[in-house]
Amino acid sequence: MARADLPSPLPRADDGATGGSTAPAPACGTCALFHAGNLQRLGVDPGSHDHVVAVAGNPNTGKSTVFNALTGLRQHVGNWPGKTVARAEGGFRYHGRSYKLVDLPGTYSLLSTSGDEDVARDFLLFGDPDVALVVVDATRLERNLNLVLQILQITDRVVVGLNLMDEAQRHGVRVDTRHLARELGVPVAPMAARRGEGIAELLEALEQVARGRVATRGRRVRQRDTRLERAVAGLAADLQATFPGLVNARWVAMRLLEGDPSTEAAVADGTLGDLGRHAARRQRLVAEA
Repeated sequence: MARADLPSPLPRADDGATGGSTAPAPACGTCALFHAGNLQRLGVDPGSHDHVVAVAGNPNTGKSTVFNALTGLRQHVGNWPGKTVARAEGGFRYHGRSYKLVDLPGTYSLLSTSGDEDVARDFLLFGDPDVALVVVDATRLERNLNLVLQILQITDRVVVGLNLMDEAQRHGVRVDTRHLARELGVPVAPMAARRGEGIAELLEALEQVARGRVATRGRRVRQRDTRLERAVAGLAADLQATFPGLVNARWVAMRLLEGDPSTEAAVADGTLGDLGRHAARRQRLVAEA
């Protein structure tokens, strides 16, 4: 498929769904606009967009190709506040709603051993995007799923973009995408982004998760060390009692046990309370929709 035929960044993505209207949709009840302050502190202004999508993935998975396929020329590049790490943002409209995409640095993990990992982890945790799109290489799933599982510790609102399916087929690699989706507990969208294949299906998956139309239950990894698991579970329970609605208390507990400074600051300054209230509001509004 030629680049001009990609449906996502073009006005015709709305054709047949909204009468061709390009007027901004009203702010939705499940979008990141409810905690714009946290996003702005991270250097991202949600503006009038209905949803914020973080694009994550290992290096060399075609993440930038997917980002460009979705946003086209509607993007700009800057740096993360206080960092020399580049940040790309873009947007598109789909079914009458506007989406802001934030391209996170390519990382192999979220263990906070580099500036890139710090940026990606902090945005996923404190930015609380409506959807995390994790782009993985279908030919190197074993390596890439490490990051997917780490992100699932932070948020259930994930879509896995199974990219480079054409390369996988060329090498005789077959992926049972339905089984993978069941195991991970989130949608998996197979694609070959450089050829424009699978973009329409990816858009549909992003919309379903952003609007709470699918029940995602991300796979959560338990600690094999029983003493560590007891410590994590106990601290997570305390965090949930202190910050009602906090959905990623286990991840926060692990970061606190590691002595992570930014997570400790989030406890002290009330940021975790904001995240808990926002999560509770999102769940309530989705249930009422």
